[in-house]
Amino acid sequence: MTDLDLLHFEQLKKDVQAQYLEQHTPSFDDISKWKGIDIIYFQEDLRKKAKGNISEKSFYTYFKTSPVTKLPRIDMLNLLSIYTGYESWYDFKKQHLFAGELLTDDEDLSEDDTKELEKTISASLNLPKLEISPEKTESNTPKTGDLQKSNTDNQLINKNKQISQPSDLEVQKPKKNFFKKNAWAIITSILILITGLLGFKDAIFQKTYTYCFTDADRAVSVMNTIEIKVIKENESPILYKIKPGECFRYSTKDKNLKLQISAPFYEDLEVNRNLENAPEEEMIELKPDDYKMAVNYFSIKDANGNPELLKQKRKQLDNLISNNAIIYQVYDNATYGIETLDKQKYITLVTTPTTSLKNLSVIEMKREKGKIVSIKFKIANTDENNK
Repeated sequence: MTDLDLLHFEQLKKDVQAQYLEQHTPSFDDISKWKGIDIIYFQEDLRKKAKGNISEKSFYTYFKTSPVTKLPRIDMLNLLSIYTGYESWYDFKKQHLFAGELLTDDEDLSEDDTKELEKTISASLNLPKLEISPEKTESNTPKTGDLQKSNTDNQLINKNKQISQPSDLEVQKPKKNFFKKNAWAIITSILILITGLLGFKDAIFQKTYTYCFTDADRAVSVMNTIEIKVIKENESPILYKIKPGECFRYSTKDKNLKLQISAPFYEDLEVNRNLENAPEEEMIELKPDDYKMAVNYFSIKDANGNPELLKQKRKQLDNLISNNAIIYQVYDNATYGIETLDKQKYITLVTTPTTSLKNLSVIEMKREKGKIVSIKFKIANTDENNK
């Protein structure tokens, strides 16, 4: 990578900005000031014209900072070049040559790729030659003696030695001093056993209870993330998050259990159990919150660009959401963590048909007096090539 490459990339960013401004009107003309909905619409335009996508994280990394000190990957450079009307990143640079600049055919290879290629070639040239030497086999064929010759004069006769057997009196000698001699070892073993029992008494005496969750109206598993707070007397609550469709397993030796259960589209529920006679497995029903479910349904419902359906969708959302509702969009990256939207901006976002809405998910909703007063949502971040 050279300084000229970085200058070319700054040129490319300006061309990308100019290309988008030809048919769109973002909040700011300067691409470095785009955020939220502007980025979503730009990603949609990029997918339509260049058949590719860059992640929100990459946008913040390379477009929010100027000038950049590091080039994006070659696939992203090619994608942006195609978006601006060129065949590739190499073609873009070729059409924007600086004075005295020369391009070679291997420009598409980065400096790191070139070094890696040189290492591979060097390693292949310096492979040690393996010489396979034939193994020498030694014959261990025993020499056959002359069976006809025998020297009986010098042969020694081995006499069987008599093995003395212990007498019955010696076997039956009582071990009178066994316990006396091993008293300390026995006492030590007992103490170790007692210490082990005391150390693992919680694991020995506690029981595991399993709680699964079902929709009270539909009799199906709750397919939302469930938050469970275990409440203990004189202790801070312990929070557990249960993935959609999974059960909650809790091990305890306590006699009572108190749970506070909440899910994005269901009414909050408090559960109290006397564990002395409670079953180890139980199914808990959660009652759906119709207002929350309706807002979620109309937020992700696809109107396929039909003006009448979009108009109906906007009206339904307008009736369900309070005019003073607080709405948050949560981002995956650390550069821009959260953004606040007003009611109309949120409705505009979810009623504009874009492929990004397929990744929209509601994290939390709150309702008061028949109106939604708080919404927290996020649009899942999809990185190019799933980096």
